Amino acid sequence: MARKKRAVPGINSSSTADIAFMLLIFFLITTSMDTDRGLARRLPPPPENKDQKQDDIIVKERNVLQVRLNKDDQLMCGQDYIDIKQLKEKAKEFIVNPYDDEKLPEKHRKNIPLLGDCMITEKHVISVQNDVGTSYKAYIDVQNELVAAYNELRDELGKAKFGKTYAQCDEDEQKAIREYYPQKISEAEPKKYGGK
Repeated sequence: MARKKRAVPGINSSSTADIAFMLLIFFLITTSMDTDRGLARRLPPPPENKDQKQDDIIVKERNVLQVRLNKDDQLMCGQDYIDIKQLKEKAKEFIVNPYDDEKLPEKHRKNIPLLGDCMITEKHVISVQNDVGTSYKAYIDVQNELVAAYNELRDELGKAKFGKTYAQCDEDEQKAIREYYPQKISEAEPKKYGGK
């Protein structure tokens, strides 16, 4: 007697898309994403009151280091054209103002936990502005040099005060170092700086 072959029932695939969608949502929610990537930047402050005294404007100007890149990737720091290799040292000198120079940021006394009373240039700002034709590589090189200036200063302070680099310091020590050297790099809107 021959057996009858049974027909295999078909698989209901109407909910397959729903299951795939739910799995996708599950993995998106449970996966940790690096949100600390990118360039940390401070926006320029809002326009000040127009009734300011002329003295206040001069004091404000000394606290700002203008860094400009033209369309030919030439770098201007303050009033001087410089090479990219000089930018880090110029920025460090500006941030620290070691000799309390009147042309560099004003220093004031601040009590910082773990560091005590310090004379710091907390109001300094490095303003970066580039031409619309600036190459991406030159722009990133400038950003890297400025961040490297802050990193070196923070490492030097960490070694001097705590005997270790900034990265090796604990959370409270790092907070104190950041208060001493707050990173203040401001991006200005790209402009056209002439050229050919």
